[in-house]
Amino acid sequence: MKSGFHSIHHRLFLLFLFCMSSILLIVSLLYYNRTTDQLHEKISDLSQKNVAQTAGLFTLLYKGYDALSKSLSNNFEMIRLINEKTDEPAVAYINEQTVTNIIGSIFYSRDDLVGIHVITDRGKIYNYGNYMNVVDPDYADEDWYHQLQASSGKMVWLGVYQHSLIDQVEDSPVFAFGRQIYDLNEHKPIGIVLYETNPQPVLDALENLKLGEHSQVYLMSPDGRFVTSATDPTPDVSNLPMLPTSQNVMVEQQSDRLVVASKLSFSGWWVMSITPDKDLNVELIEMKRYLLIVISALIIVSTLIASIVSQTISSPLKKLIREMRQVEVGNFRGMVNVSSYQEINILVASFNRMVRRIEELIERVKLSSVSEKNAELHALQSQVNPHFLYNTLDMIYWMLDEEGNEQLGELVLSLSSMFRYSSQWEDGAEVSLREELEQIGHYLKIISIRLEGRLQIITEIDERWLDIRVPKMTVQPVIENAVKHGLESLGRQGILKVYTREEGSVLRLIVEDNGNGMNEEQLKRLQDSLNGDAPSPSPKESGKSGIGLQNLHRRLQFMFGECYGLQIQSFPGAGTQVAIVLPISVEGEQTT
Repeated sequence: MKSGFHSIHHRLFLLFLFCMSSILLIVSLLYYNRTTDQLHEKISDLSQKNVAQTAGLFTLLYKGYDALSKSLSNNFEMIRLINEKTDEPAVAYINEQTVTNIIGSIFYSRDDLVGIHVITDRGKIYNYGNYMNVVDPDYADEDWYHQLQASSGKMVWLGVYQHSLIDQVEDSPVFAFGRQIYDLNEHKPIGIVLYETNPQPVLDALENLKLGEHSQVYLMSPDGRFVTSATDPTPDVSNLPMLPTSQNVMVEQQSDRLVVASKLSFSGWWVMSITPDKDLNVELIEMKRYLLIVISALIIVSTLIASIVSQTISSPLKKLIREMRQVEVGNFRGMVNVSSYQEINILVASFNRMVRRIEELIERVKLSSVSEKNAELHALQSQVNPHFLYNTLDMIYWMLDEEGNEQLGELVLSLSSMFRYSSQWEDGAEVSLREELEQIGHYLKIISIRLEGRLQIITEIDERWLDIRVPKMTVQPVIENAVKHGLESLGRQGILKVYTREEGSVLRLIVEDNGNGMNEEQLKRLQDSLNGDAPSPSPKESGKSGIGLQNLHRRLQFMFGECYGLQIQSFPGAGTQVAIVLPISVEGEQTT
């Protein structure tokens, strides 16, 4: 589980998912906060306009009710009849009926009136309503009565009540207001008039102010009295905000509610709306639910995208890792075939090239090893009891020397040196060019004697290259091949030239003859055999020196690199030139 978590697939999956989810959540949060602010601003503006509209509506209601109340309080006939004192019952009855008729005419002038009640200071009550009136005998102790008596002639809004304030028969809701009745002649109050109307216009005006079902709306008088809707309780004064004294409109966004208030144009009354957050945030709650659904869906989509992208990147890498494990156990035959992003394709192509290169190098090492072993085997096969052979050749040399046959003695001595040099074959088999040329000198001495003066040998080797390190038996196979195939059957004077040529960081050790040469087909077959494109030459073709040109070429490449080895040029009847290409900057090089 731990290794799976640390895999590139899981890391990329978590990275992509985290980035996309973070961006999504941040954008959603910013959008939600911005929308919330805009919605609150719109609600505040709407509430402010709604309160101003409701205030205007109450102003119209107030003016209508004020005009209605003045129609009685300013009726001089009614005031005269109320103030008139008579001991005659008939006159008193007529006066009472006249006052009742005046009240009735006003009652029937409006459809929203429930009852009109005129109460004089002498205790006389005039009623007019929809039903037979039964007056509450304790009305004088009620708070509304004291409010009207203390109103100083101004209209008093008493509020909405569940039933009539004075008529015990009227049990329907009423909106009550009233004022004092003044005797304008004597400038003194003579009673009060109480109006009870259908509360629906006031309730509709208050309901118009509500922004939600839990909103509460109030009418507040300057002295702290409240007129509420029929469904709202009387508010807790301590929980209400402080109303401003220098402004006519107040909008206050509190932590859990929105308070909007507007001052009415009459008598300092205020209309106030208090809306809790649960009503304000109905749209926000719906939007939040919608955002949660959308975010959840987008996160699921982001998860799928992150999984697909991470799988697209990690799958080629997993294939590459599996193939690497095959390479670890020695299987170089497999190749990774993927089609992915450019960088991964480049990585896979480089891996495939590396595997092919390693396989080629391993095969080359195997071939070089086989060549080395064959060379060693051939060298060992040529060592037929070396000590016995050395002692025998030395004995022949001394016998010839005693007999005065110096030429034959030198021939035997050169042959002994050649056998001694070739039999000392060790791992690496690396010698200096000086030692190699000394060995070649013995070989050429034998060849010169054998060809009876038909071979001219020219050696031009710069002293500074004599200490360069070369593989053992490097020059002899080339010279042996030149003598056997180019000079031995030549019907004219043969010339064998050995010289060096420096070309940059490369030293070319050239063996050149003027022998028979090779045609194009023979030259191509020999070059192909050197490059591994054709079967190896037979022992007859490669000579009896023990190490053929092909083995020598591979040994040089194995020791120094592919750009080194043998380079052959030949022309029929003109001779052959073989260049042994060696690096100059090698261990043991002597600089001048």
